[in-house]
Amino acid sequence: MTERRKTWTAPTPDPVDGPLVGDDRPMLEGVLRWHRATLLNICAGADAEQLARRPFSHSTVSLLGLVRHLAKVERIWFRERLASMSFDPMYDAAMGKDSDFLGAVPSGAESDFARFAAECEASDVVAARYSFEDPVDFRGGPMSLRMVYVHMIGEYARHNGHADIIREQIDGVTGR
Repeated sequence: MTERRKTWTAPTPDPVDGPLVGDDRPMLEGVLRWHRATLLNICAGADAEQLARRPFSHSTVSLLGLVRHLAKVERIWFRERLASMSFDPMYDAAMGKDSDFLGAVPSGAESDFARFAAECEASDVVAARYSFEDPVDFRGGPMSLRMVYVHMIGEYARHNGHADIIREQIDGVTGR
């Protein structure tokens, strides 16, 4: 009798709420936290193989690839651009600019989710040290930290839409 090895499964995140009235900073921070949790919720219950699956033959995008991509985006915007920190590439540079998607494999799912959580936490810690008016270098010109939040919310909104479609193609799950 062959024993089937259990694979890692994405956990369900805690619910996230944020203020609906008041100053813009707590609202934008809350919306970003909500989008992060939405991505994790779309992935919740999928196993490592499902997370790494690319349901569209012409695309490198997978749920795990999106988690990896957004971990990289968190680092770039908050720690590299805002805080001027330097890092080695997060993923295999030999794979090119799409290494976040191309390197998404089932065996790395658990550590990729942990990296995503760590990057989100690091982003929040770094951002808390700055004013919403502080400039962030963007293509040689200034962008406020406030606008970085708006950009990140848009980035997550777009990719969460992709994740919804991918999840539905993988196992029919919708409405997460």
